[in-house]
Amino acid sequence: MIAVITGDIINSRTEKPALWLPTLKKVLQHYGKSPEKWEIFRGDSFQLITAPKNAFLTAIHIKAAIKQNKDLDVRMGIGVGEQDHKADKISESNGTAFVRSGSSFEALKKQNLGIQTGKPQVDEPLNLMFSLALLTANTWSPTVAATILTFIEHPGKSQTEIGSILKRSQSSLSEALKRGGFEEIRNLDDFYRKQMSVL
Repeated sequence: MIAVITGDIINSRTEKPALWLPTLKKVLQHYGKSPEKWEIFRGDSFQLITAPKNAFLTAIHIKAAIKQNKDLDVRMGIGVGEQDHKADKISESNGTAFVRSGSSFEALKKQNLGIQTGKPQVDEPLNLMFSLALLTANTWSPTVAATILTFIEHPGKSQTEIGSILKRSQSSLSEALKRGGFEEIRNLDDFYRKQMSVL
């Protein structure tokens, strides 16, 4: 079982690629090497393979990276399933995870994060929870996005250590995390991981 995230950058054409493409590449590199684990195609679209249990937090990580630019956001469809053919390039691999990821992405309308696992009893509550989480996440300011990004990338570090990385006070970090709903996102991630463990 794998998870495939298919996504694209919202409003990418209004900003020079130099402002967001290096950021996108940097965050994708956390999850392995291109083109086996991830690829960027058609200029502003991407695909990434990760473990099913990590896919939600990975999507949040990508969103936090992109939302450091106030005019940009990202649409992503998560597909969980099999990888029948493993090629050197992710774009040439296939299986139910790829089909579901594409289908989940194509089904996105107003919501910009969705999941398909092949089990509606799992997908429906998760998609509802994603839509509620996005009420907050879609409004992240660049400061909140940068704070959440740093916490995701340094899970073992204390607020004091993160403060020194971002050169900000602990109280301003706490405020940014609260505004970004980070504790609720972590709770949702815990619930999400439990769902993936019983698939």
